[in-house]
Amino acid sequence: MNLWNQKFSPMLLSEIDKPFDSKDYIYEIKYDGIRALIYVDGKNIRIINRNLIDMTNTFPELDYLKNKVNKKVIFDGEIIAEVDGKPSFSKLQNRIHLKNNSLIKKLSISDPVTFIAFDCIYEDKNLTNLPLYKRKEYLNKYEDDNSFIKSIWIKEKGVNLFNKIKDLDLEGIVAKRYDGKYYINKRTDEWIKIKNYKTEEFFIGGYVIKKSKFVISVLLGEFIDNKLYYVGNMALSKKNKIYNELIKQNTSKNYFVNYKKDANFVKPLLKIKVSYIERTKNNNLRQPFISHNV
Repeated sequence: MNLWNQKFSPMLLSEIDKPFDSKDYIYEIKYDGIRALIYVDGKNIRIINRNLIDMTNTFPELDYLKNKVNKKVIFDGEIIAEVDGKPSFSKLQNRIHLKNNSLIKKLSISDPVTFIAFDCIYEDKNLTNLPLYKRKEYLNKYEDDNSFIKSIWIKEKGVNLFNKIKDLDLEGIVAKRYDGKYYINKRTDEWIKIKNYKTEEFFIGGYVIKKSKFVISVLLGEFIDNKLYYVGNMALSKKNKIYNELIKQNTSKNYFVNYKKDANFVKPLLKIKVSYIERTKNNNLRQPFISHNV
């Protein structure tokens, strides 16, 4: 495949619950941002996200990356925005949806994003069949600067790195087979993400019946000063014992002080253990799911 002339999905990751140590893997920090392939050739740049959407005009501050090369190069990495030195997906979302060119340009100057490069899959030729450590050698030729930073990695000690990112409250780590090839348009076990999920118990204040009768969307809440605040919703399968308990409850008034949409409301008596990535600026849970510890 001639990668240079095509849009394609980057190599995707499988996921496991716990970190591990292995001499066959390297370990990197998982940054909370937008996965992107950046095509540069000394004159032009294209930024394509994992859904094959062209985002070149969204991040004009990365236009200079074309000057880093004198060949046709494709970098794989993550675009991030930072708050207090940490990646903030909420902040990045504000940039993703902007359409006003003058505002995009203004923010690109006042609050630029950073590209974390972790792979080089093309340099005047397809590099995907090379082992990862060889592709890292290609990547290492390109120097870091304020907006282009190569991902730091370590060998073997995945548990130690995971414990450090937990202390820093970062998203997680990625384990990559040291000699692994790059598989485009595929999800493999050669790249594995281990996320730093938070786990809490929340009250169920209602539910919405989905198209499938075997799944409902439960409304999660927490009490603050004796008032129930909505913090997000989560799919609940009929296979879960809480599903049947919830469906049997009589409907009630809406106990949420900050949720106004239609739903089947219930008294907030049932609690459920939920894992999630982070809280948004509105205090909603990001990517909530039933904790494996239930």
